[in-house]
Amino acid sequence: AMARRSGHIITSKIEHHAVLRAVQNLETIGFDATYLDVDGFGMVDPDALRRAIRPDTILISIMHANSEIGTVQPARELGAIAREHNIPFHMDAVQTFGKVPIDLDAFNIDMLSFSGHKIYGPKGVAGLYIRKGTKMVSVQHGGEHERRRRAGTENVAGIVGFGKAIEVRARDMAEEAQRLTALRERLWKGLSRRVPEVRLNGHPTQRVPGTCNVCFRHVESESIVLGLDLKGIGVSAGSACTSGNVEPSYVLVAMGVPLDWAMGAVRHSLGRSTTAEDIDYVIESTEPLVAKLRSAMPARA
Repeated sequence: AMARRSGHIITSKIEHHAVLRAVQNLETIGFDATYLDVDGFGMVDPDALRRAIRPDTILISIMHANSEIGTVQPARELGAIAREHNIPFHMDAVQTFGKVPIDLDAFNIDMLSFSGHKIYGPKGVAGLYIRKGTKMVSVQHGGEHERRRRAGTENVAGIVGFGKAIEVRARDMAEEAQRLTALRERLWKGLSRRVPEVRLNGHPTQRVPGTCNVCFRHVESESIVLGLDLKGIGVSAGSACTSGNVEPSYVLVAMGVPLDWAMGAVRHSLGRSTTAEDIDYVIESTEPLVAKLRSAMPARA
């Protein structure tokens, strides 16, 4: 975008704040932006993207999967539309890199962001794939590092650690995805059978393997988070980057989730150390906790 100094950018209303706030900042210096709506599953409609394109559109940036609900976007269709109009397509793949297959050519990706800490690599190191021929202008100056694209001495240890993490994930990705998907479904089925008025947030099948975001109606999510924490269970109210915020998730609001449900949203993140026994413990701990919290609330008309 900075190479043009003006123009129209398309993104979605449920992007990570790293993208949303970057686009909002560009708006303050003369760029224009369109924030696409999503459906009740958190999915961007490819036809809505097509309708949003203007003659001055210079960039499309859509995340591969949302960090709160885990819904995986139709990247192939979105990328095809971008390529059809010869518009650079950036995909935030921080939540999917090393977890689900990403086909750079099939998705027509020009730029892909990914991060080390999401695949058990070092924190503070990330990567940006740039398709050959894509025009880039450095926004950080002061050195000749990384082919003049990003000034600053490279974190060699972090880069090596990131590389090793990628190697391990590439080896284990398919097997681990299958295992986590089974655990995720075990969790949702257990909660939905044993806890009244609970709903799944996100697409029922097109979701990253280790994310299970649910709403407990008429319960405050922070109370659930604190109650489970006392049981040694770590969950979050929304994404890890916004935990502690008592406002309803902007992602769930964009999806049209009613307030009495959205205020009770809890995200469960499953990982390499998660076992079936852990899942059963979460279910067994959540059922009485939610019942206790609801019984303590004022009677509803």
